[in-house]
Amino acid sequence: MATAPEASGEAKPPAKKSKKLLIIVGVVVLILALAGAGFYFLVLKPRAAAAAEDGGEDTSKPAAHNVHATPPAYLVMDNMVVNLADPGGDRVAQIGVTLVVADEHTSGTVKAFLPTIRSGVLMLISQRTAVELLTTEGKEALSKAILREASLPFGGGGEEEVPADPKKKKKSAHVEMPVTAVLFSSFIIQ
Repeated sequence: MATAPEASGEAKPPAKKSKKLLIIVGVVVLILALAGAGFYFLVLKPRAAAAAEDGGEDTSKPAAHNVHATPPAYLVMDNMVVNLADPGGDRVAQIGVTLVVADEHTSGTVKAFLPTIRSGVLMLISQRTAVELLTTEGKEALSKAILREASLPFGGGGEEEVPADPKKKKKSAHVEMPVTAVLFSSFIIQ
């Protein structure tokens, strides 16, 4: 019977040591996590904000590299036949538009808003004349207007506000719009 108390006496001290060791490891992990968070908020975050505010080249190089990390997705819209704003109303345009989306993941979000975007694009084209659309500048202006229209459902596309005091920069989060470019797949004016 003497063996039972000895066995229980030997089992208790290792359990106390393992609890102490677990507490020490937990405290060390907590300290490392707090140090990492402090380093991020005190060093990395202000540095990234300053670089974005200055518009420096430091942020543009990684961004350009990340752009090529995932290939863009293309959303082809159905061809649109639109009456133009010419006098007499006898001119029409048949235009095929393809939206360049940031990646395949965001294309589903853009597809959900495609009827709204298509309606806006039809309204934009119907306000143009054949003379405007026959020039390269007119096509480029239409492309920019379509890009702005495609950004509206995602909180973009509004006119940029110019601050009254150029020294005071408006601090706002830069939001990446899912539609990055507009391509014409067909452009016929009759």
